Amino acid sequence: MSYKISLAAAISLASLSLGAHADTAQHGFIEDSTATLTARNFYINNDNRDGTAKPSKVEEWGQGFIFNFASGFTQGTVGFGVDAIGLYGIRLDSSAAKHGNLNGKASGGSVFPSDGNEAVGEFSSLGLTGKVKVSETLLRIGTLQPNNPVVKTNDGRLLPQTFEGGEIKSNEIKDLTLTLGQLEHAKGRNSTNNEGLSIANANAGSNYNAGVFSNKFYYGGADYKINKDLVASYYYGELKDFYTQNFLGLVHNWAIGYGVLKSDLRYYRSRDNGANGHDSAYYSPGYYGGNITKGKVDNNLYSYLALYSLNGHTFGGGYQYTNGDSDFPWLNQGDGSSNSTITDMQIQKFARAGERTWQLRYGYDFAALGLPGFTVNAIYLKGTNIGTPSGDKSEWERDLTVAYVLQEGTLKGLGFTWKNAMWRNSIPGVRSQDENRAIISYTYKFM
Repeated sequence: MSYKISLAAAISLASLSLGAHADTAQHGFIEDSTATLTARNFYINNDNRDGTAKPSKVEEWGQGFIFNFASGFTQGTVGFGVDAIGLYGIRLDSSAAKHGNLNGKASGGSVFPSDGNEAVGEFSSLGLTGKVKVSETLLRIGTLQPNNPVVKTNDGRLLPQTFEGGEIKSNEIKDLTLTLGQLEHAKGRNSTNNEGLSIANANAGSNYNAGVFSNKFYYGGADYKINKDLVASYYYGELKDFYTQNFLGLVHNWAIGYGVLKSDLRYYRSRDNGANGHDSAYYSPGYYGGNITKGKVDNNLYSYLALYSLNGHTFGGGYQYTNGDSDFPWLNQGDGSSNSTITDMQIQKFARAGERTWQLRYGYDFAALGLPGFTVNAIYLKGTNIGTPSGDKSEWERDLTVAYVLQEGTLKGLGFTWKNAMWRNSIPGVRSQDENRAIISYTYKFM
């Protein structure tokens, strides 16, 4: 049975249950419902600093609206509900030169879907999710936005990415959360179409239609709270015909003096699956010796991140190491994506074959000085030992974020964010970048 049929069945059952229990079901289904509308004004400019390839500068500006509705559950041993997400984006400024899709072959540009090599004037989509709850176990089928170590929804542009599939999450055992899911399609942050799932290189980059895709991504995992300060996690992900991935994680919080030290230890083991092991159309990027830069998935990733928070200050440092022939793999349809590594930054991921990356972080929350809502964060990363045919190469990135959210008054919750990033590298044929993002957002709660 496909998830579409299951979704329709779940909604029908919810409707029947509402009709059969009109006097009692409203307490859970209606009164526990929430609805919000987020208005997001988003501007980006991405300046390629070197090389002759075009475009040299991508610059777009838009207004987005994100509507989220989550019903409660009908009463009874089995509770039914429905969620919905509506997305609508309006182009305020763009051009063929600044859209980032000059050849017109990609599915979209930096922010908007493409009509040829130009941005569309507006775009929208609607996602529905049927849900069923029994005790402390929840089944959701339809539109999903998963966020776990093996799959992470991207929300770095005007509108967020969404997926289609099903997920079960259970908290029946105290301190243990179990997750099991399957994804079939992704809808990019700059798209209105549900597309197949793929990885970097196999999605063919600037020519989406030439890529190869899968419609099966399986994932499952467990998060166990050993005590109030220590959580252990294991997750498994498998993209059919591309890769399998095992994850182990440990997060610990330790009160030291007047502050808290958070330690985050992660390990990923990624290997080829199906066609990726023998078909070049499914290959991953990486470095395989000589002049070979594409092949089957073969990657181990180890990382540690420490964050110490004290009186509004947060000091951080971390190290990440990858070995194996391929880059670290994750779901990447070629239109913007995220992963859960500690090096997933504003511009780059720092997870190439052989790469060794150290980072420093600093953040300050001005609430400690009587100015709540005002925060500043800075991150610097340096990656070395990147395998290439011309020897080991390096890259670095510096990210700066300044944000302020109004804490009171009629416009309480109105947020202003500026994000600036610089990325430089010595990789042959790869262009360095500067990027700025300006975001104004406000969320209105209907219920």
